[in-house]
Amino acid sequence: MSGSSRRDSLNQKLLDIAAHGARDAGATVTSIRLADYPLPLYDGDLEADHGLPTEAGRLQLEFGRHDAFLIATPEYNGGYTAALKNALDWVSRPQPDGTSGVALFSGKVVAMVSASPGQLGGLRSQTGLRSVLDKLGLLVIPESFALGLAHQAFDGEGRLKDKNAEKAVTQVGVALGRTAGRLATR
Repeated sequence: MSGSSRRDSLNQKLLDIAAHGARDAGATVTSIRLADYPLPLYDGDLEADHGLPTEAGRLQLEFGRHDAFLIATPEYNGGYTAALKNALDWVSRPQPDGTSGVALFSGKVVAMVSASPGQLGGLRSQTGLRSVLDKLGLLVIPESFALGLAHQAFDGEGRLKDKNAEKAVTQVGVALGRTAGRLATR
């Protein structure tokens, strides 16, 4: 899942590369694009008056079907995006059957990648997001990648020009796939 809803998102491109690594490790990968799940801003009164929005329920179903998550987090003004936070907030709400939405996260593994035109490559957004992922009970693996100067890093086909960087991003996906596989067999 990418925290960006931009059509030509640098983070989506980076996520696609990491997802190849997860597939190489034997994982089945589902792409979740937040633009496909238009959600109102989380509001407890809205939820009380109208219930869980349909798109939030669809996202909960996706999260429930997966053992691991690969998140690309853009950096906006030193933090991760409101769209990503909003999606996590809605998914964490009680499911239609009354089951906790937090249970959709708890004990599952997650890896993060980020791309930014800045020098740090979105590292600050990863730091902020990690605290939320920890709070939701996700196990954040140590493998991650932050791509600085991302606006100059991709070729015309969406591949990284720096093959060492591409290998490192792919390895994040491989590590996530392997970790999720090991946990599933326990």
